[in-house]
Amino acid sequence: MIRVLLVHDTSLLRTALMELIGREPEFEVHAAPWRRAVLTARTVRPRVCVVDMDSPHAAGPGLRELSGGCAEGDARPALLALATAERPGPLRRAYEEGALGYLSKNASPDRLVEGIRHVAKGERYIDESLGFGFLEASEIPLTRRELTVLSLAAEGAGVGEIARSLHLSHGTVRNYMCAITRKTGARNRVDAIRVAQGAGWV
Repeated sequence: MIRVLLVHDTSLLRTALMELIGREPEFEVHAAPWRRAVLTARTVRPRVCVVDMDSPHAAGPGLRELSGGCAEGDARPALLALATAERPGPLRRAYEEGALGYLSKNASPDRLVEGIRHVAKGERYIDESLGFGFLEASEIPLTRRELTVLSLAAEGAGVGEIARSLHLSHGTVRNYMCAITRKTGARNRVDAIRVAQGAGWV
């Protein structure tokens, strides 16, 4: 039996995907929105976590906690990232957190089931349609932490909220924002967010 945790913020899609995956007799499927993902994972202890990388919550510490804190025994769960080639930023975050599988959100349901089976066995699974997205992800000039800070800022979080979320000082967050503004060639924080959103980094 392969225990699967599906993490998606949209209730209708989460329920539909859960029912779809649950048709396979070897899968035991659980689902949660991002805000409850880590807690659910610690209870469920899945072998595979299927995660929607386009959610704003995927940019915070939740993805790292999910990949490291919901294991069976001492093993980390395998991550299967649902993403799009048009948004290289989420693809890069998934890669940096050690995701084994990458599936386009435009893929068929059969590919999702296939991907879960592969990563459950510890095998890498990459949707070929995401190739261009990976190429663009490799050219993003920001570090992992800078991308996380910028993603939270793009969702409207202020310096204090970002600092609390990432356990950083206010000064450190401001330093990251200065670096982000410089690396993106932006005039200010708002312009940096505009540049990053236009490029699909956040």
